[in-house]
Amino acid sequence: MKYNYLTFAVFTATLLLAVFAHPAAGRAETCKSTAPDALGPMYKPDAPVRLNVGTGYVLTGMVKSSRDCAPIKGARVEFWLAGPDKEYDDKHRATLFSEASGAYRFESNFPPGYSGRPPHIHVRVSAAGFGTLVTQHYPKSGKTEAIFDLVLIPEQ
Repeated sequence: MKYNYLTFAVFTATLLLAVFAHPAAGRAETCKSTAPDALGPMYKPDAPVRLNVGTGYVLTGMVKSSRDCAPIKGARVEFWLAGPDKEYDDKHRATLFSEASGAYRFESNFPPGYSGRPPHIHVRVSAAGFGTLVTQHYPKSGKTEAIFDLVLIPEQ
């Protein structure tokens, strides 16, 4: 079968239209994984399941896959932070699980800075089929809320 220039041009135009007509066609959507940070010496496993450990600062976000930005339902999200007295204690530790939409909501006091460290909240996230993420959230002075998405890397 012989192809001429017009046939080739029509074929190429059709192929390009098919690829670019749909924004995700020909490429996978990906999300940048959340940067890891230090676990720190104050981590203790098995924090109580609860949505708040104080009032005044609300942290919300989504737990998602870096592969395709899909929400991760039931991810275990652990938080620990210093209390207003700049000490770590069991009253300022919590575990919660992401919703079906991947959403989470955590409320605490605004974490104090101490020993030259800026205010921060430690976060550890685990979910079946994904590597465990250890990171920290750094609230901005004067803010009472923030959005902090937690993007996990699938296991190989």
